[in-house]
Amino acid sequence: MAHYAFIKDNLVTEVITGIDENDISTLPSEYSSWEEFYLTQRLGQDTCKRTSYNTVGNTHTDGGTPFRGNYAGVGFIFDDVNDVFYPSQPYPSWNLNQSSWTWEAPVAYPNDGNGYTWNEETQSWDLVE
Repeated sequence: MAHYAFIKDNLVTEVITGIDENDISTLPSEYSSWEEFYLTQRLGQDTCKRTSYNTVGNTHTDGGTPFRGNYAGVGFIFDDVNDVFYPSQPYPSWNLNQSSWTWEAPVAYPNDGNGYTWNEETQSWDLVE
């Protein structure tokens, strides 16, 4: 089983479960890959790219090789230069870590066991009561 993301204007519009990319026994002969085949199933999309359910923060959850930065979700950005998926920027002050392909606040999340939410106005973490 594999997952495929449909992309329009570098934004993921849909993610589906499809046939494993290595199982080409049923791939129609006019297509070179399942990505190419699935793209023909969704009119109006720019491309279709495989995405790994086991890749988060550019790390494979089962110890394997990470694939395309993160598992794609609807609304994620596809960076075709770096061939990675990453979520939309949550706050204007956050920066994209191009090693993990995750967004980082300008101030580290407190590690004291409490819950916090980001306050963009004060550029700080507010304790959740």
